[in-house]
Amino acid sequence: MRPRRAGAAILAVALAAGVFAADGAAAAEAGDPAAGEDLFLDRCAMCHVAEGGGQGPSLTGLYGRKAASAPGFAYSAALKASGLTWTGPALDRFLADPRAAVPGTAMPIAVPDARQRADLIAWFAAKAAGR
Repeated sequence: MRPRRAGAAILAVALAAGVFAADGAAAAEAGDPAAGEDLFLDRCAMCHVAEGGGQGPSLTGLYGRKAASAPGFAYSAALKASGLTWTGPALDRFLADPRAAVPGTAMPIAVPDARQRADLIAWFAAKAAGR
């Protein structure tokens, strides 16, 4: 196989395997912000609030913010030390399985459905953009 073809074959395999993940903006665009808001109100608002405080930290301005940085909430040591910034890919990993993404986190709820995660992320991104 000539080098050019080998490179194209490797790229095709990598793309098919999903090695190249979409950036946060593309992931957010793939979701439906209105469905994300509905999901937030249905499943997340028990602990989190979009504005103010609750049992969990406020999610106001979450998208693009450094993890464990909202004032007035006692975050777990694990989340404080995680070094995460809440981008689309970071939120997707965390929401899929918080305790695997950040061992020691206090977040007990996962969102295993990829479509629901995309919708939530789209809503967080839209709120951060003022939409």
